[in-house]
Amino acid sequence: MMHLPAIIKKVLKGPGPIVILCIAFASTVAASSLTDYHRRIDAARGYTDQLLKYSDESNPTFEHEKITALKTSVPPSEKIEWPGGGLETDNRWLALQLDNLADETNLANRGWILNGISERLLTISKRIGELETAVSASRSKDDDKQKLAEILARLEYQKAQAKEESLFQRWIREFIEWLARIFPRAPLSPNASGMGSLQFGSQILIYALVIGLVGFLIYKFAPLLARCFDLKIKKKKEDRVILGERIRADEAAEDIFGEAERLAREGNLRGAIRKGYIALLCELSDRKVIGLARHKTNHDYLRDVRKDQRLFENMTGLTGSFERNWYGLRTTEQNDWENFRNLYKQTIVSASTLHPLR
Repeated sequence: MMHLPAIIKKVLKGPGPIVILCIAFASTVAASSLTDYHRRIDAARGYTDQLLKYSDESNPTFEHEKITALKTSVPPSEKIEWPGGGLETDNRWLALQLDNLADETNLANRGWILNGISERLLTISKRIGELETAVSASRSKDDDKQKLAEILARLEYQKAQAKEESLFQRWIREFIEWLARIFPRAPLSPNASGMGSLQFGSQILIYALVIGLVGFLIYKFAPLLARCFDLKIKKKKEDRVILGERIRADEAAEDIFGEAERLAREGNLRGAIRKGYIALLCELSDRKVIGLARHKTNHDYLRDVRKDQRLFENMTGLTGSFERNWYGLRTTEQNDWENFRNLYKQTIVSASTLHPLR
């Protein structure tokens, strides 16, 4: 396909004095669109062909009407603009030819003038058509780039943030620092006597006793602490974020899939498939099959189930359907939703058999 600058150069050259175009990128005067200009050029050619068809008949009213329409459709000069560019036309040649037509009485000469006008208008129409094609191709590329940028800007494609230090890790660190303060390490001199070795051995023994005591306390009280923490976590269950969508803490997978069914009945099949896929991930998370994370993508969740062949195959089909209908540039059909819903139910049955809720 010819690039836009090449098209403009070609139109600027033109066959003889057909049309002179001056690029004008800034103007306060109202301008016509490229499509409207193309339509009026074609209309003017139609008026010319009508004059040519009835040139041997004497009808001043008809001739005056068509010549007026010609001058109105193609003024001597006007501004044409499109996204990213513009031009200014110079069609004074048409007015000169129409003046010659009005002065000419010979039918053969009048036919020659009208044929010339028609051919020139046809050439301009073809050149404008090429320019429209180039502009359309340029806008399509920009639209594709914008679409890709919007997809990459979604939450599920953002990098995961660095994990903060957990409560248990902080306790371990503070305990080690506490031991270091109580039993500072003294450097041993090369000429130290046996007393230095005894001191070093005493430190090792004390370390071992403290660690053994801490281990015994953890062994005794860890189950109780675990139950307490588990109860607190359940009480403070927070909202979840799945593929950039926030799910309430009290919202179950069945509720989410019910929402998908409602969207499908309303005709929003694309949204229904996305909602159904989120319901699947929520169900698998509740069954401890996968772990939810804000930064995870659909392919990350798919890798989490690759150890179970049957579940992996079902989820691969659901993931493919989700990607085609949510990220793809296609229209979702009723059959797409029916296939997704049937495979979703099979996957839930498979997950309940292999991974019962704990």
